[in-house]
Amino acid sequence: MLVDRFGRKITNLRIAITNKCNLKCVYCHREGELSPGEEMNLEEIRKISNAFYRLGIKKVKITGGEPLLRKDVVEIIQSMPEFSEISMTTNGSFLSRRAYELAEAGLSRVNVSLDTLDDKKYSKITGGGEVKKVIDGIYAAYDAGLLPIKVNMVIMKEINEDEVEDLLNFTSGFNRDGINVILQLIELMKMFGMDKYYVDITPIEEKYSKKARAVVIREMHKRKQYAIDKSVIEFVKPLDNSEFCMHCNRIRVTSNGKVKPCLLRNDNLIDIRNLDKEEMEKAIKDAVMLREPFFCNL
Repeated sequence: MLVDRFGRKITNLRIAITNKCNLKCVYCHREGELSPGEEMNLEEIRKISNAFYRLGIKKVKITGGEPLLRKDVVEIIQSMPEFSEISMTTNGSFLSRRAYELAEAGLSRVNVSLDTLDDKKYSKITGGGEVKKVIDGIYAAYDAGLLPIKVNMVIMKEINEDEVEDLLNFTSGFNRDGINVILQLIELMKMFGMDKYYVDITPIEEKYSKKARAVVIREMHKRKQYAIDKSVIEFVKPLDNSEFCMHCNRIRVTSNGKVKPCLLRNDNLIDIRNLDKEEMEKAIKDAVMLREPFFCNL
């Protein structure tokens, strides 16, 4: 098992398979990639995934960019070792026509970005996207069994901060026979130049915590999930949050094959793309030792 200098066990891998995207969301940080370069091919992704699996990684999340822009995304999923979970973060634009084949290939579940149900607002936030395609994609993922779906809603000042209840009602419609869709509220990282849109989501959390019939504290980042009737709402508050760093169990690989120990740093990446088996495993272990809390001192 991979353990960093601060005793944090690394169990989750986020691997970006492309930096390209069909949308231009105003808040997107593209997994912290500043200069993506040439993206990894199928065989390189397979080798890197297997190296992390051998070192004890349990779960992998496929990210981008928009992963479904890769024509070989099904083959990428099929090439991965037997992680306990293979999930994907997607904007949902292409999900309606790909959901079933993704599930058949071995994808466990999806996170889908949906910040509003209003078509005009959605187009403004995403630079021309169509909200209907995303909603259709969520229904398709539900039908294909890619569960639980997490709907990622980034809260933005004077744009969608008044729509939490609408999104919560939308997600609750899938939960008649269990918790199939979870609303995940994400606090904007104003450090990426998004200060004008930043909203402290603590008051929103306090509001829903009073309504909750149950609270679950997740191991990762000590995030809280609140069960309210047939809805579940989770809060992601990374900014200046010592708990977020203290309980981080993730490591990242960029679309051009570099291990990225921390989302918020770009000065300690390690290129593992062209290494052999032993060299790759050593480089991954070295990268883990470079991990240090961004927002706190342990």
